[in-house]
Amino acid sequence: MTQRSILAGTNPAVVIKAGTSVTVRGVEGDLVTAESEDKWGLKVEKRSEAEFARARAAVGEVVLFDWRFKKPGAQNDEEVIEVQLGGSGEVLVPFGSNLKIYSGKDIDVQEIRGQVDAFSGLKLNVQDVYRVGNASAGRAMNLDCETMLGDKVEFQAGGDLRFHVRDLTSAHIRVKDLGGFWEARIGDGTKSVSLKCGGDVTLVTDQKVEPLPPNFILGKIERP
Repeated sequence: MTQRSILAGTNPAVVIKAGTSVTVRGVEGDLVTAESEDKWGLKVEKRSEAEFARARAAVGEVVLFDWRFKKPGAQNDEEVIEVQLGGSGEVLVPFGSNLKIYSGKDIDVQEIRGQVDAFSGLKLNVQDVYRVGNASAGRAMNLDCETMLGDKVEFQAGGDLRFHVRDLTSAHIRVKDLGGFWEARIGDGTKSVSLKCGGDVTLVTDQKVEPLPPNFILGKIERP
């Protein structure tokens, strides 16, 4: 097992790229630590935000994401930590990190007090995270967070999609899954949420969910 660590501060911007699967955990401290059995494919380095202005990741000919990286409130001379794993591995980051993660296979990320953007070729599991930005998965997706970025969002998964945003008290929800299409409203319907998947969508909420016309159909809904 090969390990690399770098001093990052308590709320760093971290980009993680894994060839196969990656586990990411929030921990106390100011280090970013990466471990992998593939010693030749492990790299941890620090760059300026201006230098790391754009990130693009692909598996084969499929582009998983193509975005400009900007940490909330960052200036152009702030630093970004980049972690690259040729195969699978584990990355420990400070609790307050803001993360962008992609992998060719699975992502499992937990206990992050900042924002997580994640793009997985197969399964994606996000739990005990403060805020989710953008996310997609080739197969199953599980999102469990306190809040989400923006008032109009869309999440897509190739398999089942489990969706739990704790502060979601006013939203218009549109679902397209294996069983068809259904719409619902929580509260006044202020935010717009679109959930699309190739399996079943499970909406997890402690709020009242009201079915909407024309069919007044509800899908799978669970209490937290």
